[in-house]
Amino acid sequence: MSHPALSFQDVSVRHEPGDAPAVANVSFSVAPGERIALLGLNGSGKTTLLMGAAGLVAHDGSILIDGVELTRHTLAEARGKLGFLFNVPEDQLLFPRVIDDVAFGLLRKGVSHSDATARALEALEGLGITHLAQSPPHHLSHGQSQRVALAGALVTSPPVLLLDEPSAALDPPSRRSLAKLLSSLPAAVVVATHDVPFARSVCTRFVVLDQGRVLFDGADPTAVLKRWELAAVRL
Repeated sequence: MSHPALSFQDVSVRHEPGDAPAVANVSFSVAPGERIALLGLNGSGKTTLLMGAAGLVAHDGSILIDGVELTRHTLAEARGKLGFLFNVPEDQLLFPRVIDDVAFGLLRKGVSHSDATARALEALEGLGITHLAQSPPHHLSHGQSQRVALAGALVTSPPVLLLDEPSAALDPPSRRSLAKLLSSLPAAVVVATHDVPFARSVCTRFVVLDQGRVLFDGADPTAVLKRWELAAVRL
């Protein structure tokens, strides 16, 4: 029997000891190849949950990534199975040229420089930004930075992708292109987003967080979304 690509079991996250949990007793699993949208209002815990899965914040409970439980001792192994896109992509662009940033994950895995460069160019081509390969990251627009960071997440072909607001700052054609790309990937994908139309174009399952807890987990979050719309009107 195959194991889940990603599993949260009673996961809680506190940013500081004594704080109320930003994520509280969250449990759900993501099957290999499954595409899940993580929805919720600002402050609902979407980004915190993804950061927990990437080992960037401490958690209670159990997080398994492609069968590996995320602990202090397995952090490198678990992260090697992830592609992660921050909601501020500029934070993950560190090298003098775009091509160096995108190739870095492969070089760290021991891929030769020539092969890493070729695969990085393929990743850039898949996102329509090959022309940016020699550009310094600080010369990029936010939307370009988003796509470069995504190329870096995709280039190692990880079994799990965690994407925080991947459609932000993209124009409509770029959003459609990204949705098509994500829908074609073999990886399990978790997309934290406020962009519900984009989520519907990519994902087949929706997990809705409210104040750090799972409010809904299923195929059609319409009722929950309508409730929020009505609450906003009353405000």
